[in-house]
Amino acid sequence: MHSPDIDTSIAGVLHRAVEVLSGAGVPSPDVDAELLLGHVLGLGRGQLQARAAIGATLAPTDAVEYFGLVERRAAREPLQHITGVAPFRTIELAVGPGVFVPRPETELVAQYAIDALQASPGPQPIGVDLGTGSGAIALAMATEVPHASVIGVENSPLAFVWTKQNFRRIAPNNARPVFIDLADALPELNGTVAVVISNPPYIPLGAIPRDPEVRLFDPEAALYGGVDGLDVVRTVSATARRLLHQGGTLVLEHGELQGAEIAALLEQDGWRAIATHRDLLGRDRATTALK
Repeated sequence: MHSPDIDTSIAGVLHRAVEVLSGAGVPSPDVDAELLLGHVLGLGRGQLQARAAIGATLAPTDAVEYFGLVERRAAREPLQHITGVAPFRTIELAVGPGVFVPRPETELVAQYAIDALQASPGPQPIGVDLGTGSGAIALAMATEVPHASVIGVENSPLAFVWTKQNFRRIAPNNARPVFIDLADALPELNGTVAVVISNPPYIPLGAIPRDPEVRLFDPEAALYGGVDGLDVVRTVSATARRLLHQGGTLVLEHGELQGAEIAALLEQDGWRAIATHRDLLGRDRATTALK
């Protein structure tokens, strides 16, 4: 443990925390150091920076608590597991062991579904998120398209604990979670859904994720999609074909090397207007298609 009794100024404590996190290979040590200290003190990053600038100090008990959290992050435990929350678009989700932590790149993928839902005709278009996990995409759709009806489908008992918690926390009156296998989901809605989106497990079984946060802490059920990584994609394609009305939209998140393979799979399944979309780093990240 790094002794916190040398310098308890906020600026000094943050400096030491950044050194510890940098030494452990944490990708964004400055940001994580500030977010962890803000979590201990109940402050936003701007408030924390303002206090550091005027030379404010930490109570010794806060410093001890803080460096305990820094050590956890240095062991590559995800920041969101330590703080218990993950921001996603306009909402904040409860996350922890057993559920996939939503990523910033998925916020852009969700935009395709939100745009399609907003453009759908009718007074209450239906959106479905297959494999909703924390509920991130479903709850973003529900809060940003309030006239829509949204269902988040999850098949992992461990993840569904978090799904239910976030639907209760955020409590949009136009959304509900459903626990069921993705292949069997929502037969009562066949042919009526406007948008189906999924961020399925898509890592091939033989591929090991580089980041320790993913490899050691994300649930395997949310990562691995069979030998070629596309087992769950095939299920999602079949379920979405059944659920969507004619002209309805499918949105799939996937790995950067899977765009062509997924486009071929969807074409074989009878989808049209198939398009691959890149993320902010120029990597293939999502594929959309129309029924």
